[in-house]
Amino acid sequence: MPERQIYLLSPKQLSPETIAVAFAKTSRSPESFRDIAAELSDEKSAQFHEKWVVGYGHASVAEHAVLHIAFENVSRMAVESIESNRLASYTEKSTRYQKWDGDAFSVPPELEGHPLKEEFVQTVRMLFQTYADSLAPVRALVEQRAPRRENEKDEAWDRRIRSQYVDSCRFLLPAAALANVGMTANARVLESAIRKMLSHPLAEVRQIGATLRETAKAEVPTLVKYADAVPYLIETTKDLYHRAHREHGEKQKNSVDSVPSVVNDEWCNLVHFDQDAEKKILAAALYRFGEMSFADALAFIQSLADDERIKLAESLLGRLGKFDEPLRELEYAAYTFDLVMDQGAYAEFKRHRMMTQTPQLLTARLGYATPRLISEAGFEDRYHAAMEQAAQTYEKLHAFDPHVAQYVVPNGFNRRVLAEFNLRSAYHFCQLRAASNAHFSIRKIAQRVYEDLARVHPLLTRSMRLPEEPWQSVEENYFTA
Repeated sequence: MPERQIYLLSPKQLSPETIAVAFAKTSRSPESFRDIAAELSDEKSAQFHEKWVVGYGHASVAEHAVLHIAFENVSRMAVESIESNRLASYTEKSTRYQKWDGDAFSVPPELEGHPLKEEFVQTVRMLFQTYADSLAPVRALVEQRAPRRENEKDEAWDRRIRSQYVDSCRFLLPAAALANVGMTANARVLESAIRKMLSHPLAEVRQIGATLRETAKAEVPTLVKYADAVPYLIETTKDLYHRAHREHGEKQKNSVDSVPSVVNDEWCNLVHFDQDAEKKILAAALYRFGEMSFADALAFIQSLADDERIKLAESLLGRLGKFDEPLRELEYAAYTFDLVMDQGAYAEFKRHRMMTQTPQLLTARLGYATPRLISEAGFEDRYHAAMEQAAQTYEKLHAFDPHVAQYVVPNGFNRRVLAEFNLRSAYHFCQLRAASNAHFSIRKIAQRVYEDLARVHPLLTRSMRLPEEPWQSVEENYFTA
């Protein structure tokens, strides 16, 4: 009997394209991966990909070529496009633990030579200065409430309290703020990412896409060389945007002289869910481990008394540990939420890429959140003045280009997002984002989503482990009404 072997094909010795070919050839070759790889060269690998991946469309082969891409000094607006690819991994510079200096922002290329450029720069510099000025008074307040512990060093104390005051001050940072992002993706995902970037409405994103394509060519020259702009994406984006505004009209604009600090509409709406989802999930769980048809499993679940279904749900979910993932059968329940959240919360919400998310453009027309620490530190007037000025500049930029106008909008302003996710994803999202160490903006969202899920499907949400902190408490403790 052949001996079991598990080993790496090292990217230190083989190019990503060669590794991809070595894996691809095993479907037709009885040789070991090592022997297949030993017969390959970069030239032969390129020929293979040209024939099979490009010529015959076997794109799955490209998934074995993995690249690690570093993006530095890109705007937070551009980060949204970079991180929009579901099957990739990202780590980005945190606004919670790092502080921004006054020059760390991007000027949209569209504003070069435009009369609004100077006002844009002045507004962004004002936001950064207000942000910088807010750090000391808010920190002083946090220091009073979380004094240094006995024998605690300065660095340790700073680490312990930093996120508390930076979390509130970051509401002032605009989408033009620069960030660094690390991305790990296979060549198939990378090609798709490049195509989307090259088709994006923002010039900065298109420039990043072009640079990314040239950078990736050095490692996977065949697999990304045909990545180009997609007319479908470009034209469909333009057409639907114009139809949405022409046929339905723009929402009544708020007065730029008085930007509301709260959203008047309901900010969390469960707009669709399956009434029978709990029964379907329990039936699917029995189906997985039984020998019956799904129809028979569902009929059996429907025949059970409530207490029997409770026992079955407990069997399915009751043993979940802190780091366990529920069985995949929870994916048979889907929920659609229409959400309004501040941009800082959305920056974390968007990382849950297994969801289907449809964000609207970032705007200054939905009001903004005011952190309670900002108010209690005596900085509220400066905060409101900065937000008002940002909103006024936004309106001027919006008349020129709504996409470009997004750059000047601070994290505190609200944004609409339509999201659909299954119950398994909900377990991950609610438990992670409602945790005490999560940012308070996203904690409010997670707690409210959980409340709505528990209301419609109490049987299968009772095993979620969330802090006993309702969203109303988060809102009261961390925001100024």
